[in-house]
Amino acid sequence: MSTLASTAQDSTAPLRGPEKKDEDREDETEFSPFYGIDKGAVLQESRCFNDPQPDARKCQQVITKLLYLLNQGETFTKKEASEVFFASTKLFQNKDINLRRMVYLCIKDICPSADEVIIVTSSLMKDMNSKTDLYRANAVRVLCKIIDSQLLMQIERYLKQAIVDKSSVVASAALASALHLLGNNSEIVKRWLNEIQEAAQSKNNMVQFHAVALLHALRASDRLAISKLVSSLVKASVKSPLAQCLLVRYVAQVIQDSQPGPNGEQRPFYDFLESCLRHKAEMVIFEAARAICNLKDVTTRELTPAITVLQLFLSSSKPVLRFAAVRTLNKVAMTHPLAVTNCNIDMESLIADQNRSIATLAITTLLKTGSESSVDKLLKQIGSFMSDIADDFKIVVVEAIRSLCLKFPQKHRALMNFLSNVLREEGGFEYKKAIVNSILVLIQEIPDAKEAGLSHLCEFIEDCEFTFLSTQILHLLGEEGPKTKEPSKYIRYIYNRVILENATVRAAAVSSLAHFGMAVEGLRPRVVLLLQRAVLDNDDEVRDRATLYLKQLGGYAGGPAAVSPSVDVSMYGLEKQLLEYLAGNTDRPFDISVVPKKVAEPRPVNKGGLPTSTSAASGASAPTSAVKKSTTEEYQELLKSLPQLASLGNVFKSCEPVRLTEEDTEYNIFAIKHVYDSHIVVQFNCTNTISEQVLEQVTVVMDLADAEEFEEESVIPLDVMPLNGVGQTFTVLRRPENSWALGKLVNILKFKVKEIDPSTGEAEEDGYEDEYQLEDLEVTPADYIKPIVITNFRKSWEELDPESEKADEYGLGQRDGLQEAVEAVINTLGMQPCEGTEAVPPNARSHTVLMAGIFVGYQQVLVRMSFGIDASNQVAMKLVVRAESPEISDAVHQIIQSA
Repeated sequence: MSTLASTAQDSTAPLRGPEKKDEDREDETEFSPFYGIDKGAVLQESRCFNDPQPDARKCQQVITKLLYLLNQGETFTKKEASEVFFASTKLFQNKDINLRRMVYLCIKDICPSADEVIIVTSSLMKDMNSKTDLYRANAVRVLCKIIDSQLLMQIERYLKQAIVDKSSVVASAALASALHLLGNNSEIVKRWLNEIQEAAQSKNNMVQFHAVALLHALRASDRLAISKLVSSLVKASVKSPLAQCLLVRYVAQVIQDSQPGPNGEQRPFYDFLESCLRHKAEMVIFEAARAICNLKDVTTRELTPAITVLQLFLSSSKPVLRFAAVRTLNKVAMTHPLAVTNCNIDMESLIADQNRSIATLAITTLLKTGSESSVDKLLKQIGSFMSDIADDFKIVVVEAIRSLCLKFPQKHRALMNFLSNVLREEGGFEYKKAIVNSILVLIQEIPDAKEAGLSHLCEFIEDCEFTFLSTQILHLLGEEGPKTKEPSKYIRYIYNRVILENATVRAAAVSSLAHFGMAVEGLRPRVVLLLQRAVLDNDDEVRDRATLYLKQLGGYAGGPAAVSPSVDVSMYGLEKQLLEYLAGNTDRPFDISVVPKKVAEPRPVNKGGLPTSTSAASGASAPTSAVKKSTTEEYQELLKSLPQLASLGNVFKSCEPVRLTEEDTEYNIFAIKHVYDSHIVVQFNCTNTISEQVLEQVTVVMDLADAEEFEEESVIPLDVMPLNGVGQTFTVLRRPENSWALGKLVNILKFKVKEIDPSTGEAEEDGYEDEYQLEDLEVTPADYIKPIVITNFRKSWEELDPESEKADEYGLGQRDGLQEAVEAVINTLGMQPCEGTEAVPPNARSHTVLMAGIFVGYQQVLVRMSFGIDASNQVAMKLVVRAESPEISDAVHQIIQSA
């Protein structure tokens, strides 16, 4: 039945048979057996069930049609369902085995009402005691599907016997049925625990699999019980590969729920996962490797054995193993690209794989893990199969190329040309949108790529069929085009849109032209002439825009500056104030003065105190923002919306959140340090998990005895700590300007507790003061430094004063390899690796890493680290630092010394 149904996704359309040559198709077209099926006709056919001598084959076909209708969402009225049910029960008298199986399916899917179940119960009970295992197994499944709790208690004895039955078919059926019964009859199923545990020792793979699944389901709500179950199963002999896969998943769940060991101790049960990598069943090996790769905060040492196993799967003759391995490695490459580097040679061979899914995953993984020298080779390989894959896969490839370009900005020309070429090829909207968005990101993040990117986009809109993309590109041209060296070359492309496109695109083109007239005075007469032609357009919006811009460019209606008015308020703050206004009294007009002003982003300064240029002519020493959106930017709008923080200026860096409470405590508190020029603002994200209490006037009081350079300036309280939501309270600490004050902050959470009256559901008026001790928070030198990308490390290094250079050598102890040591130092310093030097070549005994960053006060610092490893895996490192002052170079060495 399932085979037939799987061939009929659309009951109103004929389906072709197996793939044949074109000349054979005309005469050999096959139709779905359900083509043109009608519920009324099938119900009429079901009357054959009542025949004195029913035709077994015909009855099977009718039941198949009934089941198909039910699975397609067709509904039967109570009368129709009752008639089919009663008619099908008469088929129990037939001895045909295949017909009996279809009858079981029919009864199970029709689900008779409570007063009708009794009609068929006796027949099913009889089958439960049959000598035919197939009857017994199916009878158990159907009974457990249609009976209620009262009847379940009557047959409980039979089900317990079935769980330990010698027949694996019957035992599996009983265990699977128990899993379905757990939802509404958990107390009854729990009484079968002894039988289930006995079944878990079965030698049959499927029985053991179902038994282990049921044992876990019985304890699903009790974390401690699951941990004990996993401990007992790990020690027991679980021989079924399917059950072993389940056990691996349960072990991974226990590891995720448990706290990591102190001082880098090994996680509980990790040894079991590693031992499963040597199992004889491929499914268990893969499940264990995937579980290790998905562990939270997994280390390179933990990943290594799993990556090794997946690397072997890459060369398997089985497509499913190759696909599973490359998909898992693709996910690992998102967070640990360096750990996957050793598999690059094996993945390169998969680019030509016949399975396009495998080839796509292989190429995107290589794009995430490849080095700068391999970019050109990868682009050639990608171009050979882009036309053979679906748009969904193409989007994945495009996004990987964008990430690669941000990682290696010097390769932007080759990568931008590739994106331009695929943009001209055939493709759907989402695919084209992904390419355009990628080019937009590269234009914004890599200044040297701006003009080439704009030229590619201009060529694309010449024959772009998507209005949304055309308007988006025209807006970008209006914003960025006037800032280029030759803004006049873009006018032709924009005006072509005024002549040839629909009204929406024409309106966008008019606005874009007006921006050129506003920003480039030499082009203003030419722009005015073109806008005068648009005044005669047959669309109101286009005419109105052209008329307004002509007036503004002519000095009226606010003048040219009014073409693109600047907004000097925080958008986040404006939204917040408008929501508060709408929620309150709206009789008075809205006061824009209450909205916090937008704070300008300070530009990095060079040694002379002048803003550094990002143009190609100024050299490559200027930091670019070709890194992913930082944590700092995520919090910018929130901090700007608070009037109490407006006087502090712009935030230099926001650190990663740090948990200050245990996972299972009643309050979840996370701390984020925001570094300003002369302050540190500690943001506390607070969540209340107790529904019986309301916590008000929430603040965090700090003991600064171990942080003497800090002085508490103010506290922004949280009115009410949200239940299962997140609220913020802030503590503002002053420190000497542009200094890197260090210390330990001792934190105490203070609040007012109000109990909730269970009868009314409202909080009591009077509460009581309470406090909660939080974990300490460290302020380290790494908090004052953030990563930047530079496109020419050597030139930037030479431009810094050699007098600021500080060098020293350090022993890093015994390591698994150079890659682990490199990652550890990169994470400690928090700086940006340059030119792909974070990737250590396989089997290398020495390696050099280049890194760049800026200290608070926007002072540049560059680092050159040389690593070496001896035969006993002892790693030594020479650290050379240049910065804009010797004090900063000393601070970087201090970070390493205190790590």
